[in-house]
Amino acid sequence: MRNNGIGSWTARRARMSPDRVAVVHGDESLTYRQLHERATRVAHVLTGLGVAGGDRVAYLGPNEPAFLETLFGTGLLGGIFVPLNTRLAPPELAYILEDSGTSVLVHAPTHAEHAASLRDKVPHVLDHEAYERLVADAPVDPTDETVDQDDVAVIMYTSGTTGRPKGAALSHANVHWNTMNLLIDVDLAGDEVTLVNAPMFHVAALNQTVLPTLLKGGTVVLDSFDPARTLSTIARYGVTYLFGVPAMFQAVAATAEWPAADLSSVRTMICGGAPVPEKVITTYQERGLVFLQGYGLTESSPSALFLRAAESDRVGSAGTPCFFTDVRVIDSDGEDTLPGEPGEVILHGPNVMTGYWGKPDATAAVLSPDGWLRTGDVAVVDEDGFLYIRDRIKDVIISGGENIYPAEVEDVLHKHPKVADCAVIGMADEKWGEVGRAIVVAREPVAPEELMAFLDGHIARYKIPKSVVFADTLPRTASGKLLKSALRKDYGANA
Repeated sequence: MRNNGIGSWTARRARMSPDRVAVVHGDESLTYRQLHERATRVAHVLTGLGVAGGDRVAYLGPNEPAFLETLFGTGLLGGIFVPLNTRLAPPELAYILEDSGTSVLVHAPTHAEHAASLRDKVPHVLDHEAYERLVADAPVDPTDETVDQDDVAVIMYTSGTTGRPKGAALSHANVHWNTMNLLIDVDLAGDEVTLVNAPMFHVAALNQTVLPTLLKGGTVVLDSFDPARTLSTIARYGVTYLFGVPAMFQAVAATAEWPAADLSSVRTMICGGAPVPEKVITTYQERGLVFLQGYGLTESSPSALFLRAAESDRVGSAGTPCFFTDVRVIDSDGEDTLPGEPGEVILHGPNVMTGYWGKPDATAAVLSPDGWLRTGDVAVVDEDGFLYIRDRIKDVIISGGENIYPAEVEDVLHKHPKVADCAVIGMADEKWGEVGRAIVVAREPVAPEELMAFLDGHIARYKIPKSVVFADTLPRTASGKLLKSALRKDYGANA
């Protein structure tokens, strides 16, 4: 094959295990032979629309087979796949389509209204009916376009928690080496049954669950997230592996079905996308489950750190660097920090992005000439080399000259039985410069004084928020990150 990219993966799997089930979605299933045939047909459809190597093809819709067919079909041509966040508003989607220069938009029926408003932003828009009709009529003749490992495979847009989202351009090599990192860390088997109910437009769902499972010849079960249905799906399909962000795992453990749920098939659960509260980890470990966490970014495809099964007793640590990724924690002078001293996490490895699509200045701001990626995240390293992620640099509260890391305070608040969710932001203060404010989603009525008293003794007093306010829900990105900018707007000094 001249195609050395991820688009060739279905062909390689189809010749090894053609009759294994690759994808399950509701009552529909596709073998590897069928998935490759569908991807090949999609490639011919895209060719008919003028798509060639380097052209961008976007997908808007939930987790379903058409997402993967479009991904692999685009890859067969050497095109670039652009997965779109289904939670974005039409103006936000329009920006991404224009920024990426997308030529074809494929969308699911669930997003027909949004897609209709985007028709003037992209030359070709395929709804579900047109997509299925064209795929059915397309030939299945093999394609063999030249695709190199260094070619861009996917543009994944960052959450945009600060300003406009930026497209992280991930090469085929980036995805390949990330997959190798994951397979070493998790040791997936060929009979894996992977539940994918985190959105595949999120880098962790796609690159940490779907692609490694398909590379190994396992089965991916596609679904949207529903806490109770997660448990019934695990039992129904004998799910062995799944990923979720902390908020998802919290919601599953809070269901009425949780105490009696059959989780006997599960080998591994991995959590990431946001700092993982210790309470979430211990809740699953108490059920005898292998609950692992890692740390990464869209810009690193995303693998960077992983806490492996043998080390899972180090609750709260994001682990040590993945096999093919180097990680440092540096001070403001660029020197490695001492154990226990906070610093910025920087990364280097073949999984680090090629850059931000069309944004050389933004790329240069985070990616050094020798390939080190600045993450903007604060961590400390212990004596054994395990990293503990503290917070985003921009979210650190500086109070009376002392740094307060909101994630550390949030982690303790999560342990209070009456707290369902929480966030901590900084508030301007005449005396201290800044002080903390906790925004709490309560399971049942609780006084602010009770929460303050609970924190006292668990963390230093200067870290205890000076005020507590209550909310019904907290705003999060689709990848589970708290939208601190929205919280500051709604609950900060200018609220």
